[in-house]
Amino acid sequence: MEIGSIAVIAAGLLAFSLVSGRLRDSVLTPPLAFIAFGFVISRSGLGMADISPGHSAIHLVAELTLILVLFSDAARIDLRHVRRDHNLPVRMLTIGLPLTILFGGMLASLMFPAFSVWEAALLAALLAPTDAALGQSVVSAAAVPVRVRQAINIESGLNDGIALPAVLLFASIAAGVAAADAPDWLRFTLLQVTLGPLCGALLGYAGARLLDTAAERAWASESFQGIGILALAVFVYVFTEFIGGNGFIAAFIGGMVFGNTLRHPCNFLFEFMETEGQLLVLITFLLFGAVLLPDALPQVDASLIVYALLSLTLVRMIPTAMALMGTRLRVPTTLFLGWFGPRGLASVLFVLLILETAAVPHREELLAITVITVALSALLHGITAAPIAALYGRRCARMKGLEEHRPAAELPLREGHRHDYTKRS
Repeated sequence: MEIGSIAVIAAGLLAFSLVSGRLRDSVLTPPLAFIAFGFVISRSGLGMADISPGHSAIHLVAELTLILVLFSDAARIDLRHVRRDHNLPVRMLTIGLPLTILFGGMLASLMFPAFSVWEAALLAALLAPTDAALGQSVVSAAAVPVRVRQAINIESGLNDGIALPAVLLFASIAAGVAAADAPDWLRFTLLQVTLGPLCGALLGYAGARLLDTAAERAWASESFQGIGILALAVFVYVFTEFIGGNGFIAAFIGGMVFGNTLRHPCNFLFEFMETEGQLLVLITFLLFGAVLLPDALPQVDASLIVYALLSLTLVRMIPTAMALMGTRLRVPTTLFLGWFGPRGLASVLFVLLILETAAVPHREELLAITVITVALSALLHGITAAPIAALYGRRCARMKGLEEHRPAAELPLREGHRHDYTKRS
């Protein structure tokens, strides 16, 4: 990456930071702004940042971002509160997410007949995780009932880690079938998805206990406790990869066990993800617009656009409605939860990392479909988040005493708005 490209990226980050307060809750969300900025400065735009898709810096940023996002998203979700107060995201994750992958895979098989069954399933799994950051106004709008916006928040925090084993499995089988070596690929994948959770759980638990002991005995300062948490996330990934497991799955499980074991507040982790962590996320979206989007646009055709739009609507909304049957939610709430399932960071990072390492046939087509779907999601969910949240909030204000207003605990958001992060009770 040239010095000029770095200077342009830094200037864009500085410019956005100067007006970020004025743009909060507007239709121009940070991901949409940085995707657009990246495309403008790309070789397809002004040519100010000529970055090769194979540049090692892109994959370094992607790997580090995915490790920290998986670990921090899992750590901020209090499973006790989820079991007690949040049956909606549990249903959306355990019923809606598998159905979304199933419906998306069936649709891909019909619309892209050159794809194998496993490639179609891989595409559906790549596009299944949601990203609340693309519609931040929804999960931060006070007018939207806590229970509803936290359903979107929790679903987004957990579904990337839950979808990852499916992505790994389908990518491995698709590559193995193409190479007539399916048993070896399957054994490799099963080894990764068993060692990953085991290492993550053990290291996450050990890390929490060590940090609690150091804090109780005043051995570690508060700032270095935070540095220790970040180091733990990276160590979990590296150690698991070293012994043959999947480090990303380990980071997710490790974060979940760590966050639900630690007795002391992990304020630094959440604050980091709102500052330095968010910087990594925004740089990823900028690189998405500058590098991936220009390569994907020439491959756009009618079938690709139709699949992307159906993936963002019916493929998401029908499983969500099925998952929420029997909850006594009103139709506007079901539609609201069904629409606000933006595809974003996880899909971008998964497609970068998985398709780079697995020799999957039709990888260029899979990359293009994923990139265009995420770009459309950033645009459509970004511009609709604030107005639809306001409209739905006014509608909810007239629905007092209904299921939507049942009390529920608020859990930390990953992006955009600061909270007073206190230890879970």
